[in-house]
Amino acid sequence: MAAQNRREHLRTAFSAKVSVEHARLGSLLLSTRDVSDGGVFIVVTNAEITLELGDCVKVQVQGLPVPAPVREMVVVRKSADGYGLQFSDS
Repeated sequence: MAAQNRREHLRTAFSAKVSVEHARLGSLLLSTRDVSDGGVFIVVTNAEITLELGDCVKVQVQGLPVPAPVREMVVVRKSADGYGLQFSDS
């Protein structure tokens, strides 16, 4: 039997470049895989980039005609190909 999906928000495939600022790692340019009302999944294939559950980051979508807002997020999920981030104000 498949595990029950406990996600609160519907995910939508969304590929965009994002700037991710982390206290230890500095500023990183990464890509998203999907987005929801609650957060975003960032793709990380470089084994040297390691985030821990509970880490706080600042994320800003890049490449828009006007600067996107900077959102504070928390690492809530870790997988082989990246991290799930949740908006810290949601």
